Amino acid sequence: MENWEQQVEEWIRERQLIHATLSQLRRKDGEDVPKTVIRPVKLKNGVFYQFEYHAANKVTHDNLSPDEAAAKAVRLLNGVYRQGLFKTEDADVQLLFSKKGKPALLRKPASAVRKEVGMHNRRKIRVLEEGTPVPFLVELGIMTKDGKVHAQKQDKYRQINRFLEIVSDVIPHLPQDKELTIVDFGCGKSYLTFALYHLLAIMQRRSIRVVGLDLKKDVIAFCSSLADKLGYDRLTFLHGDIAEYEGHSAVDMVVTLHACDTATDAALAKAVRWEASVILSVPCCQHEAFGQIDNDMLEPLLSHGLLKERFAALATDAVRAQLLEVVGYKTQMLEFIDPEHTPKNILIRAFRSKSTGRENKWRSYVSFRDGLGLKPYLEFSISDLIPEKYKDV
Repeated sequence: MENWEQQVEEWIRERQLIHATLSQLRRKDGEDVPKTVIRPVKLKNGVFYQFEYHAANKVTHDNLSPDEAAAKAVRLLNGVYRQGLFKTEDADVQLLFSKKGKPALLRKPASAVRKEVGMHNRRKIRVLEEGTPVPFLVELGIMTKDGKVHAQKQDKYRQINRFLEIVSDVIPHLPQDKELTIVDFGCGKSYLTFALYHLLAIMQRRSIRVVGLDLKKDVIAFCSSLADKLGYDRLTFLHGDIAEYEGHSAVDMVVTLHACDTATDAALAKAVRWEASVILSVPCCQHEAFGQIDNDMLEPLLSHGLLKERFAALATDAVRAQLLEVVGYKTQMLEFIDPEHTPKNILIRAFRSKSTGRENKWRSYVSFRDGLGLKPYLEFSISDLIPEKYKDV
């Protein structure tokens, strides 16, 4: 049986879906929306998916990014509906669930024709298209001078484009009337730092200043030389430690990709104190929780080193996301790259929000933290930013 969740997410994230209808409520006494229709729409910020909810006496809509739409479609099929009809250019696929929840997929020849809404054709259109030389990709050995992607660099090329898609979705959350300040902690060889600069400064002509920080002096020297060669005069690379960096009083976006263990937390703490509008973080090597987790009920899981390691990583990222929610961010967990290439493929995307219910989020966090016996670095790093009235609950 093929993985239906992965299939649905791929249709939406890869912009292959033309039309979908979700129907047949699992519980008649539950949701009052007997049908939901999903279709692509072109808005000023790009292509979104419109969810059209058909209730008894009214129709309402939500416009969601491809990542949000993929997650919501799967969630609705897991908990609300027993049937989904998905129309793509390749096939019409009906997803049915038995009363016991067992899924079945039925495929038929395609009946839908794609309308021009700025959607992708069968060949996925990427932010940085193959065939068009991109200077930094050429210099980094990913593209040839005529724009062809080297065969051995296809994975890195897809990773860069996936990152830019994730960035594109949060651009509306960045300030629009000022120069943007962006800091990339643990930038490494800076494939994604250069990509971010190219997207915002070259393609979108935004006024920005980007700083990349790393502990390796040779890497910083290489990246600085390349930035000079490319004429990226608002891109600077510095040698230094994340926890000790004091180069700005305010930053609009913080990126931290594969900063090891609590270095990720140090970067998140900096971002929160700067009140960064957007945070993008791919954590790595979550050792802290591994040494702290203690829960008798979970002993069958924790007694196996491999399972404990994976659980500790997930628990650590759950802690980070919840703490960000407590101090005023809306968080999303996204798949960054194919797990076939690395298990460390979760990206935490957060943006400042006026959402309510932060005190309840703190209670939930405390229950989770104490239940696992954790003492998270991030909590202590930003403890003064958590309202005292929360802590008294």
